[in-house]
Amino acid sequence: MDYCSIKNIVKRNGQVVKFDKDKIVNAIFNSAREVGGSDRRLAEILADKVVHHLEITKKPPALPSVEEVQDIIEKELIEDGHAKTAKAFILYRYEHSKIRMGNDKEYSTSGNIPYKKIWQNLNWALDRDCWSVERINNHIKNGTYPQLVLEATEKYDSDVASAAKKIIDRKDKVRIVIIAGPSSSGKTTTTIKLGEHLEKSGYKLVAMNLDNYFFDLSHHPRDEFGDYDFEIPTALDLELINSHLADLLAGKTIQMPRYSFKTGKREAETDPLKLEDNQLLLLDSLHGLYEPMTKSVPAENKFKLYIETLCQIKSTDGNFIRWADVRLLRRMVRDSWHRSYNPRQTLEHWHYVRRAEIQHIIPFISTVDHIVDGSLAYELPVYRKHLFAHFPDFVKNYREDPKRQDAYIRAKRVHDFLESFIEWTDETCIPNNALIREYIGGSIYKY
Repeated sequence: MDYCSIKNIVKRNGQVVKFDKDKIVNAIFNSAREVGGSDRRLAEILADKVVHHLEITKKPPALPSVEEVQDIIEKELIEDGHAKTAKAFILYRYEHSKIRMGNDKEYSTSGNIPYKKIWQNLNWALDRDCWSVERINNHIKNGTYPQLVLEATEKYDSDVASAAKKIIDRKDKVRIVIIAGPSSSGKTTTTIKLGEHLEKSGYKLVAMNLDNYFFDLSHHPRDEFGDYDFEIPTALDLELINSHLADLLAGKTIQMPRYSFKTGKREAETDPLKLEDNQLLLLDSLHGLYEPMTKSVPAENKFKLYIETLCQIKSTDGNFIRWADVRLLRRMVRDSWHRSYNPRQTLEHWHYVRRAEIQHIIPFISTVDHIVDGSLAYELPVYRKHLFAHFPDFVKNYREDPKRQDAYIRAKRVHDFLESFIEWTDETCIPNNALIREYIGGSIYKY
């Protein structure tokens, strides 16, 4: 193809520059080389197909954008049977998008999650062809969805097992295991499974329930609306927590308080706790990484585990689905049956949750010893079954409400990507010890 009607292209910064087909050829050929390819002529043929597609879809004065061209390259590679080259190209795009945002350091990326961890998750999704709404829907259409459930379950279990091994390797020093993460990331299930692994090596996790360390409501901080704010770490008696932690590591017995959410006060009764030689103290808290909470404990005596839903799925608009949106859906499902909350209440409260996460969790992620990916490649079609019927009303009701624009924006975004998934209704293929059971029910574990 010598003549090309496409003369110009729009760069990501809006600048219009001369269109160069050789750049498409080079992008395809370089991706092919990454997986052992050596046929530049084939890259040229594929580039011609990309240009032909552009000429059909972009009539002057309309101009193609760089992103549109790259989308078409992905499409042509996949449809032409070059899956390995397509994977290399997708990874190339992802890596360079991070570099453009200035987040190309190995240990600094979205939400302070190490770039290496993100890369591993994306690579896993590409290998199993579940990196987009379309590809996950294809698993449902082709009957391979149950296999995807199995492989995602194995991936998560392996991640938890790796964390347990790190703790055992440091058994001479570690006395406290901190499991932290944002709301509905999977902390409870992860804690249970980590405990199972440690018990096999002769160790037992003993929980110190930090909910019992809340201040009485008369001393409790309030938010800007005058409501009690339980989402911030200073709602807890940090001085007492640190005193008790120091005593436990010194071999002393402490008297843990009991807090009643019904009365908003600590009860007169306390519970004794002493840490034995084969026991590791468990701190399962939203704010476990908040340094003032455990400042009395030397760093070498702490093992910090962080869990997040590191979802690597592209929606139909080409953007990756937000991790927090996945967690929102989890909490909406769980709250609706476990706590008798209307999903609307969960959605309206979510901005409080997110504010606390951004202020008191994310800044400390770089201090952790291990990060567990709590996302499950198969979970969104399940949540479509449980929740999608609510979202059209959410979008409609919040659209014109000036006080609920945060809820509207979030509801509209979730509505749009959830609508694009094929609903999955048969949950029998999901193991009864799977992380998702923490939210949809039917688990062998007690929550």
